Amino acid sequence: MIRRLEFVKPGTLRHVEVPAPELREDGDAIVRPVASTTCDLDRAVIAGLTPFEGPFALGHEAVAEVLEVGDGVRGLHPGQLVVVPWHICCGTCAACADGRTANCERVPRHAMYGLPLGGDFGGLFSDAVRVPWADHALVPLPTGVSARAAASASDNLTDAYRSVASGLRAAPGAEVLVMGGTGSIGVYAVAFAKALGAAAVVYVDPYEPAAVELARGLGAEILEEPPRARDFRVTVDASGRPAGLRAALAATGPSGHCHSVGIYFADVALPLFPMYMNGVTFSTGRPDVLPSIPDVLDLLAAGKVDPAPVFSDIVGYDDAPAALAAGLRKPLVVRDGH
Repeated sequence: MIRRLEFVKPGTLRHVEVPAPELREDGDAIVRPVASTTCDLDRAVIAGLTPFEGPFALGHEAVAEVLEVGDGVRGLHPGQLVVVPWHICCGTCAACADGRTANCERVPRHAMYGLPLGGDFGGLFSDAVRVPWADHALVPLPTGVSARAAASASDNLTDAYRSVASGLRAAPGAEVLVMGGTGSIGVYAVAFAKALGAAAVVYVDPYEPAAVELARGLGAEILEEPPRARDFRVTVDASGRPAGLRAALAATGPSGHCHSVGIYFADVALPLFPMYMNGVTFSTGRPDVLPSIPDVLDLLAAGKVDPAPVFSDIVGYDDAPAALAAGLRKPLVVRDGH
């Protein structure tokens, strides 16, 4: 038997004993999370701000230790530390080969750890989980990168990288606007924008004072609202609020790109006419993190991005139910000295 952390109802989490996962296919691996953290979505789930009803296993951001591998696994071995992407993917179907790993064609639609949307694959605050297609789905941790530093690479950290990387590739050295408010992704976006050569990064966040100070420490220009006389080629909505999304879109200049990492559970009115006139590209969606995790880890290994200051608290797995229920901004849950 193992323990898994379950979301029961808003403000209530519990450890539950369940049968230990077993290898089912030759390509499977069993892994033990050693450094887990909450996605900004998890925080909303725990607060009761989403339509997801418990009980279900929580958690989809973690670095884990490989415990066991199937006979068909070639690139992994017990004892190895790996990043576990939030989504379940085979790595070889047409969607995965095209980089659309969040929409793998060999699993139920929306299959992931930590939410029961495409089946129960367990959660990454558990003592152990089964990972299908492990050779493709797990990313080994490179030398020099700690489990703690990479804990959020499963989702938020890599999502933030993707939110600015494509825009800055199209417009090198552009100024970047980040609308914050969800706890961690906006701050991570600031860090990556700076690391990828943005000429300036403006951060607007009336909701998370701690995140504002973190962004300030990274060199962002802190404003109370987007400047009206300043166009941005790259904008990020990490606010999770309709007003923040509209502000990001309104500040996106001609031929600019706005990416929203926020999850909206109801329709939001968008400023479509100015978007049309300016030729603005807007993107959103569940992030295809697997192809970008190696790039993120490279930036961590080179010391160009340091996720550590973003974590609000360090707690042990035994204390996770109470700590996460308290609504901590970005707690890091660790075990065995990792």
